[in-house]
Amino acid sequence: MLFNSIDFAVFLPIVFLLYWLVANKNLHVRNGFLLMVSYIFYGWWDWRFLSLIFFSSFVDFFVGLSLAKIENQTRRKLLLIVTLCTNFGLLGFFKYYNFFAESFAEAFSLMGQSFNSHTLNIILPVGISFYTFQTMSYTLDIYKRQFKPTRDPIAFFAFVSFFPQLVAGPIERAANLLPQFFEKKEFQYALASQGLKKMLWGLFMKVAVADRLSLYVEAIYNYPDLHTGLSFMVATVFFAFQIYCDFAGYSLMAIGCAEMFGFKLMENFRRPYFATSFKEFWSRWHISLSTWFRDYVYIPLGGNRGSKLRTNANLFTTFVVSGLWHGANWTFVVWGGIHGLLQISEKRLSRLGNFTLPRVAKIALIFVVTCFTWVFFRAATVGEAWHIVTTIVTASGNDIHIGDKGIFAFSILSLLILFTVDFINEYRPEVDLMNHRLYYVRVATVALLVLYIVSLGVFDGSQFIYFQF
Repeated sequence: MLFNSIDFAVFLPIVFLLYWLVANKNLHVRNGFLLMVSYIFYGWWDWRFLSLIFFSSFVDFFVGLSLAKIENQTRRKLLLIVTLCTNFGLLGFFKYYNFFAESFAEAFSLMGQSFNSHTLNIILPVGISFYTFQTMSYTLDIYKRQFKPTRDPIAFFAFVSFFPQLVAGPIERAANLLPQFFEKKEFQYALASQGLKKMLWGLFMKVAVADRLSLYVEAIYNYPDLHTGLSFMVATVFFAFQIYCDFAGYSLMAIGCAEMFGFKLMENFRRPYFATSFKEFWSRWHISLSTWFRDYVYIPLGGNRGSKLRTNANLFTTFVVSGLWHGANWTFVVWGGIHGLLQISEKRLSRLGNFTLPRVAKIALIFVVTCFTWVFFRAATVGEAWHIVTTIVTASGNDIHIGDKGIFAFSILSLLILFTVDFINEYRPEVDLMNHRLYYVRVATVALLVLYIVSLGVFDGSQFIYFQF
């Protein structure tokens, strides 16, 4: 079920009313209700894959209980291996089996050997990377004795499948979200209103910015041999904002939806294109995933506790793995590797001395280089990405494909509105119009935003980009 669908527009108010008027009177009933509606929400896409969420939740629930009781370190490690193999096994099979099978066959062909790979027609379950990482962090934290397991299976299953953030995050930690399933909830109009406003702005980012920009991006990137360097430059900048608004829009809608039910999710995006360094960019972009890889990959590898060479290797490995998390394609591996090299280079340069570039120049530089990396993220193959990069660098062709002038003009208008709001939130948050101190300003802002979404939003049933991850 998509946030930008008629189905969800019917689903949400029904669930909201039943939750506050009926289910919230008893803690166990409330959590059972949330579990039920979360499974309905996910099963609306394909009910068969509910078994994967159930199985993953089942294994981690009982492994978590056992890890807390057992003192023998060898047995605790065996239990940890069980949960890691279960979760990574499911994730690896559904997401990476064909990728590794094809890559293995290609490696043999490069050595002059023939090898027939057997690929399967596998459907990738929506959100498997997100809920797998969420439930794994639970058992990993218990193993490190940083969190105590719950004995309430309904609360735990509801935590894993909580529908606002089930299919595309934020990837919540048990320490933040799970205790909220045991708190008494009382309806607060201000919280519900704030949640609705966040959902409204998230919807604007999705249908009025991301989906509108995608019309131009697809027209250029889907036919790489037909366009000029200037067209690719525009399409790449558009894609940078498309993927930002698509994913940040989903995250904001998830956070707002959770607030309507009295739950607080972590911030996932913080205006990343205002970053003045690559380190800062990754502290603003997909924060829940960045911190997950920091805590469960980078630090266990050794973090920055070893030599400079070891630290750089740890950092590079973390970003390569992060790239592979995004998809079973070498383009994502290259994208992650480039970001790893950028982080290493930035650390190296920072040791040589301070650079006194103006803030706006730093922002522009980080944005331009980030756009370069997005080419590898968006292109279908590494070869295609390289063709696009060389076409841009050599300035091949001097004309620009505009396409439908109306679509192009409304894309620019949506970007201007987005930039204005992000600029206000970054530098003048007290001017936030949707939360202005004057009632008529708030009402007018919301009314105009709704009008813009209805009039110029793209409602073609487009899935969110990160659903494929």
